[in-house]
Amino acid sequence: MKKPVIFCDFDGTVTKKDNIVSIMKHFNPPGWEKWKDGVLSQEISIQEGVGNMFALLPSAKKEEIIQYVLETAQIRDGFGEFVQYTKQHDIPLYIVSGGIDFFVEPMLKQFGDITGLYCNQADFSGDTIRIEWPHSCDERCTNQNCGCCKPAVIRSLAHSDAHTIMIGDSVTDVEAAKMAHTVISRDYLTSKCEELSIPFQPFETFYDCINILESLKTKAGEER
Repeated sequence: MKKPVIFCDFDGTVTKKDNIVSIMKHFNPPGWEKWKDGVLSQEISIQEGVGNMFALLPSAKKEEIIQYVLETAQIRDGFGEFVQYTKQHDIPLYIVSGGIDFFVEPMLKQFGDITGLYCNQADFSGDTIRIEWPHSCDERCTNQNCGCCKPAVIRSLAHSDAHTIMIGDSVTDVEAAKMAHTVISRDYLTSKCEELSIPFQPFETFYDCINILESLKTKAGEER
């Protein structure tokens, strides 16, 4: 097998729930649900929906939002061991997230260095939170306005000798799953993989992900 490179979603994958939805439900700014529903139905782009949801929140709530996420978000079982496994086996692990830097980075800090983090960024200089998109779509993206464009990130990082592994759960992971060699999925992404006939392996914890990586390694050894 080619050298594995892992691209892993954050919200709803590393964490048990989607943090953006959790933040919006808790702070409940008027009108946020229409933007969320538009993204989930794919009637509007992720960039438009997420940008407009955060624009409803005052910048002054930054620390309060961070504290809320750190106190309430749950890391999926086995993630710490999964990070250690990738380090021990020299497997690059990239977190590629539609989440926002100001809450993703504090949550990942406890796990030490990972190969790389690609996510959206927040600007608190105005009255309300403005989201910036440093990892936008490339010219090959058919979706456009992804926000953090996972296919573009994969194309920029995965060389031709890479076996790309996508781990995810949601609408933001579908396009990346279409181009990955191995898809490890749960929830909405599993349903879309079934609908689109994309081969996948389901997971609930990151211990499952470790077992899947081990089985890929075993299979590669048998094929030599």
